[in-house]
Amino acid sequence: MKKFILAVVFLFLAVPVLALSGAQALEAQETIKMSTTTSTQDSGLLDVLLPEFKKDTGIEVQVLAKGTGAAIRDGIDGNVDVIFVHDPEREEKFVADGFGTERFKVMHNDFVLVGDPSDPAKIKGQKSALEAFKTIAEKKAEFISRGDDSGTHAKEVAIWKKTGLPMTDKAPQGEWYLSVGQGMGKTLIMAAEKKAYALTDRGTFIAQKFGAEKPTSLEILVEGDEVLFNPYGVIPVNPAKHPQAKIEAAKKFANWLVSEKGQNVIANYKLNGQQVFYPDALPAAK
Repeated sequence: MKKFILAVVFLFLAVPVLALSGAQALEAQETIKMSTTTSTQDSGLLDVLLPEFKKDTGIEVQVLAKGTGAAIRDGIDGNVDVIFVHDPEREEKFVADGFGTERFKVMHNDFVLVGDPSDPAKIKGQKSALEAFKTIAEKKAEFISRGDDSGTHAKEVAIWKKTGLPMTDKAPQGEWYLSVGQGMGKTLIMAAEKKAYALTDRGTFIAQKFGAEKPTSLEILVEGDEVLFNPYGVIPVNPAKHPQAKIEAAKKFANWLVSEKGQNVIANYKLNGQQVFYPDALPAAK
């Protein structure tokens, strides 16, 4: 009887200790915050990339998905530990201004010009994205722009500027052009509803065309032009600017992305059997 009572007392005393050990283990698990583009999330890439990183390192990544401009501002403001975006010019400035430690080349995909199958401006199959944009403007065919200072929006604005068309701030002039201030997914939904044109990253489009419950009616009309290539970089936030930044864990993430393992995960990620992103750190990764 005495042995039984002692066993019960021991168990009673041990439970809080075990609970405390479990809590300490959870607290010990490292977590970093990452601001990234909606395209890395909407394409589904992060759903396979981040679990593999956690499995290899034990580090969890909390994701804030938004336009590239907003993601970079998160890094400038010290709201995150690392940024993963696609606007090389602004990324290089981010590092040059001391907000990031180093830009790691990770991968690229490409943009495509999509529209309704009726193709009112008759641009399907054109080889030059610039000429296709000019034709859309000349025909005053409706065009839906993200208008959200994202990397996709920056690319679109850069193409419009090259057309030589009259511009107001970051947009062509005309009622046919609608800037909606939304992410890629919602922009594509609006373009489909209005039977309008839009510029999108290929990954998000494939996800909406083949992975959504209600597939988009839009089709790819112009693709393959080099001006549409879309490189991504990852940059740890500089602790010299923001001492709270978890630089060691952020560097582990950046180095893992450009490692053979990370590059292979990227190379092997497919949607509907199609490769979406192409590794840049190790182009031969498989």
